[in-house]
Amino acid sequence: MSSDFYTSMILPFSGIIIKICRAYTNTQEDFEDYYQEVCLQIWRSHANFREESQWSTWVYRVALNVCLTLLKKRKNDPQHFASDYLPDEATEDSRAFANESLNELYAAIKQLSEVDRGVVLLYLDEKSYQEIAEITGTNANNIGVRIKRIKDRLKVILDGKVN
Repeated sequence: MSSDFYTSMILPFSGIIIKICRAYTNTQEDFEDYYQEVCLQIWRSHANFREESQWSTWVYRVALNVCLTLLKKRKNDPQHFASDYLPDEATEDSRAFANESLNELYAAIKQLSEVDRGVVLLYLDEKSYQEIAEITGTNANNIGVRIKRIKDRLKVILDGKVN
């Protein structure tokens, strides 16, 4: 991957990639693996981008698909086990796990179904229902109802942690 491609086509959207990878991982090590794989897949498949949507929408779609694929592979791999390791020092890469209230939100989001995680991340990023439907491959008419149910579920999860 050329540094020009990374700098111009991936780095400006790294926030998107970080959010999605964070929602599907539990450790810094897994987060870094997912992030790297998403970047690699964006680079490998960028020629397939047909400009029918915004680049950011396409990055979301690739990131979600890669994370869901990796998650399924790890669930089916008996050799893989979750590590509780988190680095002690706050490095550039470990900042994604440094904010405690954000960690609580991500912990609640991780209790949602795999698809609902993607939907809520897109909603939190203020994507329109149409964009969310396009990225997740679902019907825009159902997104509003799904988001309402997700918000209700997150409220129950987070209220349970507060009390």
